[in-house]
Amino acid sequence: METANTIIVLNKLITINNDRIEGYQKAYDETDEQDLKTLFSGFIRNSQKCKTELEDSVNRLGGEVAEGTMTSGKFFRVWMDVKAALTGKDRKAILDSCEFGEDAAKGTYEKVLKDDLSNLSSEQQTMIRAQHTQIKADHDKVKSMRDSLVTV
Repeated sequence: METANTIIVLNKLITINNDRIEGYQKAYDETDEQDLKTLFSGFIRNSQKCKTELEDSVNRLGGEVAEGTMTSGKFFRVWMDVKAALTGKDRKAILDSCEFGEDAAKGTYEKVLKDDLSNLSSEQQTMIRAQHTQIKADHDKVKSMRDSLVTV
């Protein structure tokens, strides 16, 4: 296990959590629906917790913590879609866009767990698996809310 590779992997996850924090903060600021504000603030807290744990690992390795987001390409479009949906007050469109963003976050964690385990200590693997479980639960919550609108 090479420290530089470990730091790269951890920073990839920090960046995806930065995306979630920024995206859900924008969504929180744009909506007037209290249940969505509660949902978004919970997701922000979850990502802040994940980010802090990942930053602590990078710092212990003597690395530089990634700042900023991946708001190029896919994620940028997702949050612009969320903003447009919020402006139009279209709850299903909001939740569709949030699920798309959650798919990207969940996918990033799954890719790390599939491709990068050799770059992570057992302690880091345990931390990332626990974070993945939380990210997946957030994804499933958004999906469930969205799907309940379809059947109404």
